[in-house]
This record gives sequence, C-alpha cells and structure tokens, in this order.
Amino acid sequence: MLVIGKALGSKKKLFDEFSVPLPPRGDDDDGGGGDFTLRDLIERVVRHEVRAFRKRQTDRQFVRALTATQIETAAEKGKVEMGGSEVGLQHVDEEDAVHAAWTAFDDGLYLVVVDEVQCHNLDQTLFLADDSQITFVRLTMLTGA
Repeated sequence: MLVIGKALGSKKKLFDEFSVPLPPRGDDDDGGGGDFTLRDLIERVVRHEVRAFRKRQTDRQFVRALTATQIETAAEKGKVEMGGSEVGLQHVDEEDAVHAAWTAFDDGLYLVVVDEVQCHNLDQTLFLADDSQITFVRLTMLTGA
C-alpha cells in the first residue's frame, strides 16, 4: 500500500511517500481485507512510522561519508547531514501515537482517502489491495474572528 501525505492549500508534500505492507490474510480471505477497518489501517501506518522514526534516530548517531550526489540532493532540500548527531534519542510511545492519531481523525484534523474514496468512520471496513493508495490530508484550521 502506498501512503501519501497532503495538506490543504499547499502544493508541498507533507512527507515522502512510503509503502506499508498489507496485513497478513487469513486462509478463508478472498484477498480483499474484509474485516480490516480504518482504525486498523491508521494503527498500522502509525506503528510503521514510529519504527521508522526510531531507526532514523539511531542512524543519525553514526557518521557517514556522503557522495557528491547525496550532498547535492540534500542541499536542494535545504539540509546536509553526515550523522554523528549527539542529540539525545527522543522517546515515542507507539500506543500513545496510535491513540493520538485516532483522536485527531475523530476531531477532524485530517482526512483519509483510500483508493480515491474518503473514509468517514474509524470502524468502517476497508478492502485493500497491494496497489492501494492511502492519502492522509491534513486540514488547515481557520483562524480569526
């Protein structure tokens, strides 16, 4: 499954697209996911990203040699890092992150679109395929009087 992040009112991506494997399928499953809900999907994506965050933190502690292409690409993004960071590791609790994501969805802070169909309820059943596209759309809150 391809995970995409967008923000209303911005052409810039929220994050680089990444893939998350489908959950294991049961023997009697027709391949469509059946009892997999939006709640399950959000949990799967959040846990995947928490683990990726922890790995990035660990990787930043090691000094790496960069190629000219890596330096150029990083410079275009605005930051070149060789690692060796002495910044302490940040603790992220997976359970708290999952619950925060569910709450944020319920509070209307973001939308989830699966294969071009907007999801409205955490407990709605999803039918996913290996090539499904999941888009998280961050909503911009209006301010002022």
